[in-house]
Amino acid sequence: MGVARQTGGKTRALLIEMGAAPTVADRWLRIAAALATLERVAAYSGDGVFSGEHVDALVRGMGHIEKRAPEPLSEVSRIEHQLALIAQAFAGATPREVLDTARSIGNQIADDHGGVPAGEDRTINEWTTTPTDDGRLEVQANLDIVIGEKLVSAIESLAGKRPEPDGSEDARSAGQRRADALEMILDAAARAASSGVADLVAAPKTQLNLTVPADTPDAAALQWLGPISQTLAKTLSCDATVTAIIVDGEKVPLDMGHPQRLFTHHQRRALIVRDQCCVKCGAAAGYTQCHHVQHWADGGPTDLDNGCLLCTSCHAQIHASGWDIVMGADRHPWLLPPVEQDPNRTPIPAYNRRAMHLDGVAA
Repeated sequence: MGVARQTGGKTRALLIEMGAAPTVADRWLRIAAALATLERVAAYSGDGVFSGEHVDALVRGMGHIEKRAPEPLSEVSRIEHQLALIAQAFAGATPREVLDTARSIGNQIADDHGGVPAGEDRTINEWTTTPTDDGRLEVQANLDIVIGEKLVSAIESLAGKRPEPDGSEDARSAGQRRADALEMILDAAARAASSGVADLVAAPKTQLNLTVPADTPDAAALQWLGPISQTLAKTLSCDATVTAIIVDGEKVPLDMGHPQRLFTHHQRRALIVRDQCCVKCGAAAGYTQCHHVQHWADGGPTDLDNGCLLCTSCHAQIHASGWDIVMGADRHPWLLPPVEQDPNRTPIPAYNRRAMHLDGVAA
């Protein structure tokens, strides 16, 4: 009805002023925005068959399925998936179980179409914060394996026990220690931002330990969150300090590789002068990583003629979705779209040079 807009506010704030809890207001808005395209769910919701929590689970579940599909769902498929989730709810499933069913359907869709493994798919990442009635903040997240590994590694490195001032054992629980560690990370990020360093140079990457079985090198795994694909292993080698640990069948270390060499601060500044932003989407330089045009793992050097700036999202796309980058004779990066998008793979200049045309590209 546009009531909130007429008063210069937001609908969520208006609902809260009218007595709705913040989580309820968020749920109402999410449901209202989705029901127009979910006919079967809308019908049962309008009849009052399901609780608000179940309707929300149906809406969120369909949203997850649509994100996992490489192409927009057909009308028939959308109805089939709605009915599958509705059947779960009718059978007595909890909202959480309905969401689990949706994730299973989404993973199956991705597997059938050769999609990215669910654990490495950045497109389904979620992070939500909800103020509680007592003034606290509730955090919910569903993160891909790389962000999850960095988060867990960073928090665990700062969440160790420390003695009390009188020498007694740390009285904090494990959960309290991790919450304190998160605050330390946020404080460190704030100090970096206030110093101006974050405007040009990305924050230091968390140390990642990659275990590689000697007899099955394809079964590489991260320390905290487990197995990763070879594509992801190459992605990590671009812009994170990764220590590869070779182990035998009993997981006994046989060899410990050296950390992958990263672009130096001076090299990064030079790339910022040349590229100015993410070469694919134009994201600000402060949000970019240094990408090896020829992968470091494949012998690519860490120098300016083999580097460019990519934001985290575009970095993942370059490694996993058919995009390529080449260095032109002009010593600037050019992007080659996947065949599905452009059968001729016509080179696209870096974002800050989109008026250019490629006259020659270095092999």
